[in-house]
Amino acid sequence: MRLKCIRLAGFKSFVDPTTAYFPSNMTAVVGPNGCGKSNVIDAVRWVLGESSAKNLRGESMTDVIFNGSNTRKPISQASIELVFDNSVGGLLGEYAAYNEISVRRLVSRDGQSSYFLNGTKCRRRDITDIFLGTGLGPRSYAIIEQGMISRLVEAKPEELRVFLEEAAGISKYKERRRETENRIRRTEENLARLTDLRQELGRQVERLERQAADAKTYTELKSQERQLKAQLMALHWRALDAEVRQRDQALQLQELELERLISEQRQADALIEQYRQQHFEQNEAFNRQQALFYSVSAEVAKLEQSINHHHQQQRKLQQQALEAEQQQRSLAEELAQDQLTLESLIAELAELEPEARLQQEQVAAFRLELETLEAEQLQWQQSWEVFTEQHAAALHQADFEQNRIQQTEVQLSRYAERLRRHQDEAQLLNIHQQQQALSENVAQQTLLAEQQAELALSLEGVQEQLSQQHARIEQSLQLVEQHSTAQQRLIGQQASLQALQEAALGTDNQQLVQWLQQQQLQNLASLAEQLTVEPGWEAILEALLGAQLQSFCSTSLPYAAFASAPPESVSFITPSTASLPAAEDELLAKVKCAYDLSPWLAGIKTADSFAQAQARLATLQAGESIVTAEGYWLGANFIRFFAADAQQAGVLQRAQQLQALELQLQQLTQELARAKQALQQQQALLVDLEQQRQQLLATQQGLANEQAQQQAQSSILQARVEQLQQRQQQLQQEMGELEENISLEQEQLAEARLTLEQAIEQMADHTQHKQKLEHTREQLTAQLRMLRQQAQQAQHSQHQLELQLNTLRAQRQSTEQALARTAQQVARAGSRHQQLQLELAEQGDPVTELQALLEEQLAERLLADEGLREARQQLEQITAQLRQQEQSRLTFEQRVQQLRDSVQQAQLAGHEVMVRRDNQQEQIQDSGFALAALLELLPASAVISDWEQELEQVAQAIERLGAINLAAIEEFQLQSARKAYLDAQDADLNEALHTLQTVIEKIDQETRQRFRDTFERVNSGLQRLFPKVFGGGNASLELTGDDLLSTGVAIMAQPPGKKNSTIHLLSGGEKALTALSLVFAIFQLNPAPFCMLDEVDAPLDDANVGRYANLVKEMSDSVQFIYITHNKIAMEKADQLLGVTMHEPGCSRLVAVNVEEAAALAES
Repeated sequence: MRLKCIRLAGFKSFVDPTTAYFPSNMTAVVGPNGCGKSNVIDAVRWVLGESSAKNLRGESMTDVIFNGSNTRKPISQASIELVFDNSVGGLLGEYAAYNEISVRRLVSRDGQSSYFLNGTKCRRRDITDIFLGTGLGPRSYAIIEQGMISRLVEAKPEELRVFLEEAAGISKYKERRRETENRIRRTEENLARLTDLRQELGRQVERLERQAADAKTYTELKSQERQLKAQLMALHWRALDAEVRQRDQALQLQELELERLISEQRQADALIEQYRQQHFEQNEAFNRQQALFYSVSAEVAKLEQSINHHHQQQRKLQQQALEAEQQQRSLAEELAQDQLTLESLIAELAELEPEARLQQEQVAAFRLELETLEAEQLQWQQSWEVFTEQHAAALHQADFEQNRIQQTEVQLSRYAERLRRHQDEAQLLNIHQQQQALSENVAQQTLLAEQQAELALSLEGVQEQLSQQHARIEQSLQLVEQHSTAQQRLIGQQASLQALQEAALGTDNQQLVQWLQQQQLQNLASLAEQLTVEPGWEAILEALLGAQLQSFCSTSLPYAAFASAPPESVSFITPSTASLPAAEDELLAKVKCAYDLSPWLAGIKTADSFAQAQARLATLQAGESIVTAEGYWLGANFIRFFAADAQQAGVLQRAQQLQALELQLQQLTQELARAKQALQQQQALLVDLEQQRQQLLATQQGLANEQAQQQAQSSILQARVEQLQQRQQQLQQEMGELEENISLEQEQLAEARLTLEQAIEQMADHTQHKQKLEHTREQLTAQLRMLRQQAQQAQHSQHQLELQLNTLRAQRQSTEQALARTAQQVARAGSRHQQLQLELAEQGDPVTELQALLEEQLAERLLADEGLREARQQLEQITAQLRQQEQSRLTFEQRVQQLRDSVQQAQLAGHEVMVRRDNQQEQIQDSGFALAALLELLPASAVISDWEQELEQVAQAIERLGAINLAAIEEFQLQSARKAYLDAQDADLNEALHTLQTVIEKIDQETRQRFRDTFERVNSGLQRLFPKVFGGGNASLELTGDDLLSTGVAIMAQPPGKKNSTIHLLSGGEKALTALSLVFAIFQLNPAPFCMLDEVDAPLDDANVGRYANLVKEMSDSVQFIYITHNKIAMEKADQLLGVTMHEPGCSRLVAVNVEEAAALAES
């Protein structure tokens, strides 16, 4: 991955949209002081997530926005976009598949920053995460600004460690470790809170379990009560159903007569079916004759089409024969032309082949000479490698011992410093203060426990009120259920009586109702509805009034309505005009009515019994008679008894029952409304109590959380005290170990100095042998270069001849193939022409035969047409006979319908029982039971009284239970489920805590390993680069501690000829070179996509600038460098110059120059 370009707009001095391209790996940014060169590096740091305005040379983040100049106004926002080329896949993760990565940051005057990744808005963390481990970041070693070089070598060991962590790629591990530690802390806090919840919930579950047992007993008794009620209703239904079956048997006798008539009707239908079969057969015969006619017509059309097709086929064969003859002539001409081309190619090949063989022999001779010289060079290389190994061993030994001396000296000073720090730390440990804080925390936990106990008592009182309220609501629900059941029962009785009353009065006759509606008389009441009869006299009045009970009561007689005759018998009656009251012994005195009944009841006396009526016959005047309530009617010369099953029996009694039922329904409806209102009030009170309980539970939860926090704080304080005590013991132990290590290091220092002197003497003997080997190498290299040039020229000439020969051979082969292919085509064209001529000769002329067949089919079509006319006439005759028979069947249907009407009248008599039975079934369904299941469980000998007695015993058992908390079962199940859930959560949290601790251990292990490997490799690179940059000397990295997770890193440097003990004694230029050696050593280990250097060569002289520039040039093969410089030597090494100018005051512009192209232009 490399930086392709930077797009700047409104950032600091780059007010106009500007794009800086970086096509090569060596780009130098040049320009006078103050023109905005460093703003390019600030832009890169800013877009990579820099959040400190101070590090961007400003006071606030809005200072990066162009603030105006003498000629321009300030702008409102700044934008920087970095475009990376990822075609080689340097970036891992989800963006590895993208060839180009775009990162943009936008800031406005309000200080709000927006980040975009490939045009999609994202978070700052997303930008940081994508570059973790790549060496890129706002403060990474890939961006070296002004003054950072000196700060790098003078940095604290902990600060210098950050650069090695980024090079090792463990910055992402540190971020993961920090997140994991936060998760562990949150998990431990959750565990403490969860433990308190589980304990409190366990106490609640035990109490609810006892209440749930009582509620379960109550629920079982209520279920048994509902079961008994349903079975009792099923017994009533079974009795009514038996009565319905008895009535059905009587109805079956009438239906038998109906079936006889239907049988005669079916015989008539069978006769019609015979006629229909004949009609079907004749229709089939007609269809067959018609199909024959159509078939002959189709054959005639087919023959005519065949004759036309034969003429068209003969014309087509003649045209194909002519085309085949023309193709044969054209192919013969093409064959002759290809033969001439082949002869020319054969002649050219004969000329070039001898010349090619001669050139091959010359190339082989050059190769033989090359192999001889290369063998000599290989022998020299082996001698050089032996010398190099010997010299390197001596050099390595000297460097190793010198480094060992320096490291030992540094280690001695480090041990002394650590010993001093341990002594200072032991004095600063303050265990007493932490113990006092722990005591205060324990007292606070005791106070919270007392508050929780008081709250638990309040919660238990509210819970008791809730249980009582649930019991009251259950009682109200029972009352509502009783009223609803009674209401449904009365509605069913009312519907049954109403249906019977309508059938008896004839008001269900639809034809009569329709006639009344036409005459606008549909709102008139019947006489039976207007009568109020003294109890006991209803039956005799119904018998005497008879059909008059169906009379309609009207203020005047509707004479005009009788202009059109009514469909049924109908009568009307008007109010009475008589003012004299009836005598006490008259029947008129037993009835109250606003209408005149005297035409039917005048002169009729009443008696209490049949004997009394018989005794009073002698006192009756002419036209008078006497009746009794039992149904006897006696006159001077007649006696009559009215049976109870007469057609109009029960009409007046039913009318009074309907009125009484209406009053009962009104009262019951009012009582039901009052019961529902009381239920709503009790439910509202239950909601208030539940809210109080929830508030208490919330308060209890808050106290539990606070207590959990106090417990967690107590654990932390306890752990802190123990940690301080352990640290005190550890410091004492480490100080003893440090004193021993100082003694050992002093002994190793003396041994290393002796070994160094011996290695320096051995290196002086290798100089003369090295000069001799280098002279031999130069001679062999010159001979090989000249011979390789001659061999390449000869090989190039040979290659050109071989290409020319291969081209001619390919052309010859192609021409030969074309000749063969053309000859085959000529032969096929001739064969095709002959075949077409034969087909024309064999075609013949079948037209005469087809014409004869056509004449025969025309004659057959005339005969089929005649048969079709005869079949149509026979079909029309059978159709007329079928229509006549269907008219006869219609007469039978009318007779059957009349008998069906009679059967329907008989069915009305059993309607009352059926309504009562259905009402019982509806009540069973409303109670939630299935009738069939109830009947299956009931024994055949079941008695209604036994079930009523058992139902009473269950009700008494329910009453003895007292107040019940019906919500306890649900709450017990809910809280038990919650308890199980919390137990599972506790197990999951403990498992998660163990997992997180394991992750921490793995991260620490991986971090130690990576840091150790990186430290050793960077240290090795620094030891290799430092002598190269300085022309000698040595440098190394040292760890300031033993713990690889937190130890700092220090730089030890010794330029040639100096014995400085610390980095702080170096000059500014030496510090710069040392820092560059370290940065480049890190880059060799973990190259970042690019490296930006801001005037790091400023403190260097020309010789050191040259070494610095050469090193940058060498490393640019693998790393993209963008550096700001004022030095001409550094400029000369760049491939691309990016000039920053400020022609307009306060506004920067870019000018790009390619160094190679500019040099070529100057030479030309």
